[in-house]
Amino acid sequence: MNTILQEIPITEIEHVKIGHAQDMEHATGCTVLLLGEEGARAGLDVRGGGPASRESELLKPVAAAEVIHAVLLSGGSAFGLDAAGGVMRYLEEQGIGFAVGDVRVPLVCQSDIYDLGLVTSKVRPDAAMAYEACRNAEKNCPAEGNVGAGTGATVGKLLGPDTAMNSGLGLYAVQLGELKMGAVVAVNALGDIRDPETDEILAGLLTPDHQDFADSEKTLYRLAAAAAAPEMSNTNTTIGAVITNGHFTKTQLCKIASMAHNGYARAIRPVHTMGDGDSIYALSVGDVVPADINVAGTLAAHVMAQAIRRAALMTPPMYGLLSAQSLRKIRSRD
Repeated sequence: MNTILQEIPITEIEHVKIGHAQDMEHATGCTVLLLGEEGARAGLDVRGGGPASRESELLKPVAAAEVIHAVLLSGGSAFGLDAAGGVMRYLEEQGIGFAVGDVRVPLVCQSDIYDLGLVTSKVRPDAAMAYEACRNAEKNCPAEGNVGAGTGATVGKLLGPDTAMNSGLGLYAVQLGELKMGAVVAVNALGDIRDPETDEILAGLLTPDHQDFADSEKTLYRLAAAAAAPEMSNTNTTIGAVITNGHFTKTQLCKIASMAHNGYARAIRPVHTMGDGDSIYALSVGDVVPADINVAGTLAAHVMAQAIRRAALMTPPMYGLLSAQSLRKIRSRD
């Protein structure tokens, strides 16, 4: 990595706390980012064809709200959107939200992955699970891998579940002078996860014997050449957030979120298909460090790509699926 950048724990970014809750038996979970009593400015950029989201309109530059109070990343697809009620209850109990008469109304944005059917389609994150994630965020010690929103994440699904691999949730952060930038991402992609530095496939579409990678991008081209391109089902989504202590407006954060998608493109291929609902939030917490938007957007892409890489490498095999860890062991024995 460039020696000008200092890698730091994401928990060193002030004014944000991250917590997970999950149901390991049923392969689903959620991850919450709590943004403090004053909230944080936020932007959003959605790519792909099938997002499941809540309160996205708040983050458009023309919307009146200048800050939000939490972001929830969750499993359960559109069913999981009910979970935000647990975050609202937790924040209301803390007295956090906009004062409307004698009521505090917290603003909670949410995006979900499709993890239904990995184990069951009948169990999804709910308000109780999201409330638990908020309680866990008080410790601010977030883990990686099969946790939170990444619990039921999978990748390499171009040809269906039989040749897919296990994925998960990744974290990564850096500091450049006083400017801090971090990323949290749950990788549930149609395509393969690649090392952003070497382009090596880390997790993705397997060969039929599960001994090597078939390469989703090349497979897609071969199928298209044979007039047999697969139909893209809306069962894949990579969702994440970049977090900075840089001072930015909501409009600028939408641009930073857009630039952060370059990190998706570096580490996932193919990406932003009609079968994906890829979304990235950009959050300005603390609001104290003046910074150039071009530097911040470039950093956002960098930390996001590295967080995706970690989502692959930190995830063990689960639910009958290989992961990057287990496939490397298999290949090293051959």
